[in-house]
Amino acid sequence: SGGVIAPAMLVALTAATRIFVAVAPVDLRRGFDGLSAHVQAVLQQQVVEGGLFVFTNRRRNRLRLLWFDGTGLWQATKRLEGGTLHWPAGEGAAVSFRPEQLSALISGLEVTERAGWYRR
Repeated sequence: SGGVIAPAMLVALTAATRIFVAVAPVDLRRGFDGLSAHVQAVLQQQVVEGGLFVFTNRRRNRLRLLWFDGTGLWQATKRLEGGTLHWPAGEGAAVSFRPEQLSALISGLEVTERAGWYRR
């Protein structure tokens, strides 16, 4: 099973990777502990149990990833130089993504599950 390596990340994403995208924006000034607490309290998950957690800020011009590699926590941040991210909506606190959807989101594409296609 060939995995997708997300841009600028040191984590290989496979079909088995659990990806949680927080629907509501968060304060990205939070560090490791603040985002880990958000994952536990709001997303009802545990960072150390695996998975990749994806957040955006209120202006949707930044994206932050948080994941545990087995020995420690990682964070990666992308700041857009122009425009905004096409952030997904959902019923709960987070939506699940597949690796190719995350790659599309990071690349600035609109992820539209319903329509089954991606657009810039």
